[in-house]
Amino acid sequence: MTKPVETRQRIVGAVLRIIGEDGVAGVTNRRIAQEAGVSLGSITYHFATQQDLLRESMLHFVADETRRFAELARQNQAGCDDLEQVVEVVCQVGRATRADADRIAPYELYLNAGRDPELRAAAAECFAAYDKLASTVLASIGVEDADQVAGAVVAMVMGLKLRALSTGSDPEDLVDGLMAIAKALTR
Repeated sequence: MTKPVETRQRIVGAVLRIIGEDGVAGVTNRRIAQEAGVSLGSITYHFATQQDLLRESMLHFVADETRRFAELARQNQAGCDDLEQVVEVVCQVGRATRADADRIAPYELYLNAGRDPELRAAAAECFAAYDKLASTVLASIGVEDADQVAGAVVAMVMGLKLRALSTGSDPEDLVDGLMAIAKALTR
């Protein structure tokens, strides 16, 4: 017999896949049940409303992202000696945000958070993890006021990644663009 925690995880995973493939509008209980391999009743048992389901899905994604980016920040706390090491960190982030349904789903949820105040706290938590990583890396290469600059850098990376996702361009273009900007700023 499947444990309730496992069932919730399967439902959340299904929701993220569905959102990545067809957007929030594609999330129906029937489709979730089919994708997750659970009964229709188990969805409403675990999640009273679709809002609860979306919030839990975003929080699940946020928890994974926060762990991953906190680990990257910890690994880079000792410092990046030069731009090449910074580029390697950016490459790690770029590889982690590949252009597939699993990576498109968070953008859908971020947009949904703009319409739903209940999802904003989860989105803010995720962006705080991104900002921490950016601040750590920027400080390690000697950027003054790294905490203040981090949000702008994250916004630029997210924008470039969104561009890559929506146009199908190579994520390495993101790295090349950031490298050019970084070189200009460190002259």
